[in-house]
Amino acid sequence: MAAVEKLRAAGFEAYWAGGCVRDRLLGRDPKDYDVATNATPDEIRHLFTKRRTLAVGAAFGVIAVLGPPSAGQIEVATFRQDAAYSDGRHPDAVTFSTPEADAQRRDFTINGLFYDPLEDEVIDFVGGQADLAQGIVRAIGDPQARFVEDKLRLLRAVRFAATFDFALDAATLAAIVEMGPQIVAVSAERIAAEMRLMLASIHRSRAVALLRKVGLLSVLLPELSEATPTAIATTQRVLDALAEAEFPLALAGLLHAVVEPAASLDIGRRWKLANREIERTHWLLVNQRSLVDAEYKPWPKLQRLLIADGIDNLLALHAAIAQSDAQTHADVEDLLEEEFNRVFEGNTTAPQKGTDIAYCRAKLKMPPEELNPPPLISGDDLIAHGVPRGKLYRWLLDAVRDAQLEKQVTTRAEALALVDRLRTNPPTDGPD
Repeated sequence: MAAVEKLRAAGFEAYWAGGCVRDRLLGRDPKDYDVATNATPDEIRHLFTKRRTLAVGAAFGVIAVLGPPSAGQIEVATFRQDAAYSDGRHPDAVTFSTPEADAQRRDFTINGLFYDPLEDEVIDFVGGQADLAQGIVRAIGDPQARFVEDKLRLLRAVRFAATFDFALDAATLAAIVEMGPQIVAVSAERIAAEMRLMLASIHRSRAVALLRKVGLLSVLLPELSEATPTAIATTQRVLDALAEAEFPLALAGLLHAVVEPAASLDIGRRWKLANREIERTHWLLVNQRSLVDAEYKPWPKLQRLLIADGIDNLLALHAAIAQSDAQTHADVEDLLEEEFNRVFEGNTTAPQKGTDIAYCRAKLKMPPEELNPPPLISGDDLIAHGVPRGKLYRWLLDAVRDAQLEKQVTTRAEALALVDRLRTNPPTDGPD
């Protein structure tokens, strides 16, 4: 509000613009506010002072105005009209123009609205209010022309439709289907940014279903093109069950039923994901079934999972897969329920759903010194004890750690004594 007031007081036109207007009209809290004005970049910087502004995109008429630390910054952009987009992302040139021309160069009608906060008035040159009311994502003007300007808009259309549970306008949908293969012209980083937004959203299942419907999913993830209907249904249920989820967890949910874990590494590199995202996704896929029957697993094996940095993600993935499995077999369970109840009536050993998660969470509440006690010996201790480096070295440390977790050894002296016994008479499953 303050930026608009300052511009208006100086004699300029100024409105809120784009997504913040859309979100307010939908009753959602905008994440940020953008301002559009007829003030030029130089006039904006002079009015707000150079000390409080950044020329983040002055060539395109965009100036960032810095507010108080608690308020962050807002982008103030000059009304403009764009020339052709030779690079498929940025206009070759811009001409400062009118609010109507500025609205016409934007991507979708629901993003082409202005709002005057001083007069409490929506300024709509593109029919965005009607499309918001009807729940439609419609490209402004010719859909193919909008997508040629920036092919990332192919993905953005899907994201908006999924996020707001809107329908894609028929002409916009047809253009996405026809131009979908051209999404590969967009940089990997920008594709990944859109996929993060879609998969980290609670609407991810709807987004993935729509990506599949318009053909974009098979272009972005050809590894999924051979997925069976059963695998697709399983994936959708898991994505639904994840609720709130970080991107690596959601990506693992998308991939878990249709690709081998190693494929996630190729996908991560292709999308130029952060190493942490690639590693977490791969680890989740490798261990997606590792918590099944957790209560009956050897404690050292389960303990290593429970102390891993991604255990909360793994528990969430396990729970989502278990829920999907239960739904998959719901019809069979209905048929067998009467027989199940008859067999297990009064039997306290009858299988119980959800026990894996409950058991793991109970273990995670153990005192730290019990859940993850400091190792009794280290590599330096083995060196001092005369153990040569090599395959035996790592195996001995793991074997002693297992024995410690099983409370078979409790002191450093006992640990080194075990090392001596293992070196003298290694088990048949020891290192080569």
